[in-house]
Amino acid sequence: MVARIIKSSGLIAYPTDSSYAFGCHIGDKKAIDRIRQIRRMDKNHNFTLVCADLSEISVYARIDNWAYRLIRSLTPGPYTFILLATREVPRMLQNPKRRTIGLRVPDHPLVQAMLNVLQEPIISSTLTLPGDEIPLTDPLDIEARIGHQIEAIIDCGSTGLEPTSVLDLSSGQVNVLRVGRGDVSQFT
Repeated sequence: MVARIIKSSGLIAYPTDSSYAFGCHIGDKKAIDRIRQIRRMDKNHNFTLVCADLSEISVYARIDNWAYRLIRSLTPGPYTFILLATREVPRMLQNPKRRTIGLRVPDHPLVQAMLNVLQEPIISSTLTLPGDEIPLTDPLDIEARIGHQIEAIIDCGSTGLEPTSVLDLSSGQVNVLRVGRGDVSQFT
């Protein structure tokens, strides 16, 4: 059912290993625009491709050997990696100046099952609403606040409050852009 919703331009709220997030089909401009509208984001906001595994990441990003080893050691887990995008990534998802994309492999059984059924990554954005400091983490709150604006809420109970740690690997070194749930002490 979730795969059908995503493939038919639907927008979902789903739990990850860090918090709840929006999810939609890769390259679905209408769904991406809906996320931007709900979150009140500008066109420069970066989205993340949520992948099932490391082999999927290599389709959408150029990965040097050192970066591959690092990503392999941290996935699946609560990390988002910024890498140079390949031609497989729709331009609307790339950082317009740097041509990068955020990618992650979450450690959540529901997300892994969803990705295995879809057989492709999904576009994702943390479910943080305008004026909120932290992401929504409770399905009942999500239903009350935006249930009428999305097609489905995947209820797996409450999640944590901390978003992923974001590691920019696009320049040939590790730059910590955001400290989140994933341990970044080895990079600071």
